[in-house]
Amino acid sequence: MTRRKLPKTDSVQELAKFWDTHDLSDFEGELEEVAEPVFVGDAPIELHLRPTEAEAVRQMAQTKGVSSEDLLRQWVLQKIGNHNGSGQRRKTTATGSRGRKNGR
Repeated sequence: MTRRKLPKTDSVQELAKFWDTHDLSDFEGELEEVAEPVFVGDAPIELHLRPTEAEAVRQMAQTKGVSSEDLLRQWVLQKIGNHNGSGQRRKTTATGSRGRKNGR
């Protein structure tokens, strides 16, 4: 009998796919209870812009080939990095933007 192993991933989609085809009772000896949440989602923040501002953001995002949400998130992460005095920039989902200052 081949011993099955639990997947080592943080991907909710991969874990869901795994558990769709496996039975939890087959892994009872490998499971452990945890007190804290394992998967924590993003904390949404609502942002109100004037129509002309929202359109400008959409156009800039389209030019960069990213969503408006990704572009705004990139700007926020840049500001947080600047505020924290961090010389390191985080990799973002927006392409062509690493290492640029002030979104230019």
